[in-house]
Amino acid sequence: MTKNDPYAALRYKEFNIFLLVRFAMVFAWSMQFVVIEWEVYSITKNPLSLGIIGLMEVIPAVSLALFAGHIVDQNEKRNLLFKCLFGFSVISIGLFLLTWPEVTTNISTKVTLYSIYFLVFLGGIVRAFLGPTIFSLFSLVVPKKVYPNAATWSSSVWQMGAVLGPALAGFAINWIGVHWSMCLIFGFSLFAIISLSQIERKPILNPKIGEPILTSLKEGIHFVRNSKAVLGALSLDMIAVLFGGAVALLPIYAQDILKVGPEGFGILRAAPAVGALITMFTSAYFPLYRKAGLKLLAAIFGFGICIIVFGLSTTFWLSVAALFLSGVTDGISMVIRQTILQLRTPDSMRGRVASVNSMFVGSSNELGAFESGLTAKLMGTVTAVVFGGSMTLITVVLTGIISPKFRKLDLRKDLEEHNADNS
Repeated sequence: MTKNDPYAALRYKEFNIFLLVRFAMVFAWSMQFVVIEWEVYSITKNPLSLGIIGLMEVIPAVSLALFAGHIVDQNEKRNLLFKCLFGFSVISIGLFLLTWPEVTTNISTKVTLYSIYFLVFLGGIVRAFLGPTIFSLFSLVVPKKVYPNAATWSSSVWQMGAVLGPALAGFAINWIGVHWSMCLIFGFSLFAIISLSQIERKPILNPKIGEPILTSLKEGIHFVRNSKAVLGALSLDMIAVLFGGAVALLPIYAQDILKVGPEGFGILRAAPAVGALITMFTSAYFPLYRKAGLKLLAAIFGFGICIIVFGLSTTFWLSVAALFLSGVTDGISMVIRQTILQLRTPDSMRGRVASVNSMFVGSSNELGAFESGLTAKLMGTVTAVVFGGSMTLITVVLTGIISPKFRKLDLRKDLEEHNADNS
């Protein structure tokens, strides 16, 4: 294996199975979220309803995040992931029934809407455990010396699911309708469960089994707070995602501004993920760990510019191009952030650190959706998107000025230490 082998992580069988599971899960989850967005906006024609979808998922995801991290660090990871996938499957069945005309004709629109919100809320509970479990299992299927390469492939597969899920959602809504689209989503969740059975149970690396939960949570928070690189990366990305959540308003752009229908909606929804996917595959050949801090700042600044252009655009293909480039810059940010987390997180604390990550970044997607929906209601859709992009730019500039140490962050030394540990 050469030092710069772009396929280093793919030479481990269980990691390839892990990638299949992650792809199927992300594909199903992202497709489901898009179908829900379309259905809810079609029912209500209210931009705030799109924000409520995000809020319903983020409340349990944030509330349970630290507790979930403690549970993940105390238990075997593969079986926990089985339980998460089973929970998602049950939710998919519920949504399948709620979009079945034979069911919905017998209940009011209000009951249908609130039932969808309730299932999204349950999905937030599942997600609180899903992120830390996947992050922890990742470190058990590849050796540390290939973590940066494995993080690139894992993020790439995540983006591939995020590309194909929304794209297929848009076409599936048009071809087979919302109801059967939900059935397809359930099929992918079953595929993820079957694939996961090919991974063996893993040892629990936490030496403090049975540790009191408050002590455990304090330790995790203390680590993140005192790791400047981890805290800086999470904080910066959280603000960018929070204020740059234009994708939550895509149903409005597709239906009312650009007027491109469900197929155009699918293209718009997939465009940022396509850009991110291309970036991630490229980063397997051209690693991003050198001058990581400066690259992260530049990437998020570019992301803000793209969001502003998208917000102002009234031309479909210009909007697609802006979203595509926002994905390119977001892909750079994601790879760098995941590399920082994998290299600087102790094995015994991966669940708790991943939980903090989900609170900072993962949940900010839903908070960003709520922020976008609320500001769109208050100041108009276009103004809300431009405002979000502008806040992202301001955040990057302030971070670069206030934290020169973060600007100079370089991960070469961390990678060399891990290679020495595994030599």
